[in-house]
Amino acid sequence: MFTGIIEELGEVLAIERTEGAARLTVRAPIAVSDATHGASISVSGVCLTVVDQGADWFTADVMAESLAVTTLGERRIGDQVDIERAAALGDRLGGHIVQGHVDGTAELLSVEEGSAWRVLRFALHPELAPLVARKGSIALDGTSLTVSAVSDAVEAGQWFEVSLIPETLTATTLGALVPGDRVNVETDILARHAERLLAFREGSQSAQDTPGSQQFATPQKEGATR
Repeated sequence: MFTGIIEELGEVLAIERTEGAARLTVRAPIAVSDATHGASISVSGVCLTVVDQGADWFTADVMAESLAVTTLGERRIGDQVDIERAAALGDRLGGHIVQGHVDGTAELLSVEEGSAWRVLRFALHPELAPLVARKGSIALDGTSLTVSAVSDAVEAGQWFEVSLIPETLTATTLGALVPGDRVNVETDILARHAERLLAFREGSQSAQDTPGSQQFATPQKEGATR
């Protein structure tokens, strides 16, 4: 588990690509200062496992699912990535609960410059729209942020906005984004579970409304076929 407070900007040192997977080596002195084999480190919002490390670098495997759903498959040697170590029990929760389990990506649509802040507007995928609420939490490339505005969930061209303070602009990769760039998106874990619970409740209600149906379906045993 992470909190979405980026600790350092890492640098991609090497990428070894195999069929359907990749091995990523990142320079991140703070992250490896107390890392051990098997430790979890968030790389641009993706939870990865340390399989090798040196004095200021670590290597992690990226599976096919992560390459397909996130931007890690687009990374090149020399790219900067946002780094956060896993939270320790008893730490202050400076951001919000972030799992490092990315839902998908969002494209930056526009950037609005303010006197001491910057407003970024991203495209919002329809499947994620119910999970993104104004004043709610969202993680972009692993950074814990508050949604400052969101479009009507039923209109075309859905979007959401986040407002970045100077510290976030300099301490994360978000400050270097330009329209057209994509970021990894992780929605709030509470919203995910609420949506899941509602889906089951609606399913149960539909079953009750069907003549002759039972309220609960009989669970199948593990390994049983439908």
